[in-house]
Amino acid sequence: MNRIVGVVQARMGSSRLPGKVLRPLAGRSVLGRVVRAARDSGVLAELVVATSTDGVDDAVVEECRRLAVPCHRGSVDDVLGRFVGAVDRYPGDAVMRFTADCPLLDPEIVTLVARVYQAVPGLDYVSTSIARTLPRGLDVEIIRADVLRTLDRLATDHHRVHVTSYAYTHPELFRVLGLTLTPDRSDLRLTLDTEQDWALVRAVVDHFGDVSVPLAKLADWLTGQPALRSLNADVRQKRLEES
Repeated sequence: MNRIVGVVQARMGSSRLPGKVLRPLAGRSVLGRVVRAARDSGVLAELVVATSTDGVDDAVVEECRRLAVPCHRGSVDDVLGRFVGAVDRYPGDAVMRFTADCPLLDPEIVTLVARVYQAVPGLDYVSTSIARTLPRGLDVEIIRADVLRTLDRLATDHHRVHVTSYAYTHPELFRVLGLTLTPDRSDLRLTLDTEQDWALVRAVVDHFGDVSVPLAKLADWLTGQPALRSLNADVRQKRLEES
């Protein structure tokens, strides 16, 4: 019971930063950093990358081979269907969702979310982004595998792109927990979606090197780097309805 499978969604297409998942950081791809952080959490029975069947994503498949991580291919736009296909091939009781544009993912937060999920009986879904206290780029979520399949039957439109959004926007149907952490670091943006984000992420990796940096250590350092923090402070996050 509680076999947790991690699924990383990754593809080369991006409206604002094409090819971002394979950009190099200190000799490791962005995807490679996400895979390493997820593995280092120590809570996953299996980790799989879910990419698309588009030819451009052959490069993602090749990188998965290099990283020795399984890869599942599915629809470009139906990301929920892609996740379900991955979990059908690599079964588990629960699924942790990761996105390949989070190269600063903190393994300690991954571990924490998994432990909270395991400690509270009957939960359907746990996420750090329902009430945001983490920087964008460090959020973690976990969902029961059978609930993911329920979403596959119910979800339409943008909910199929965002995978779990039908669950947390319908709390009357599912037992949902929003996990908050202190201190609140939601003012930081550590995801990778634009060239401004890339400049900040690259500066972080140039300073710390090819390691996963705990959030507290990273946030403390960034506190003393106002010019660096300002690089992507004005980047607008896409709304849920925007695919």
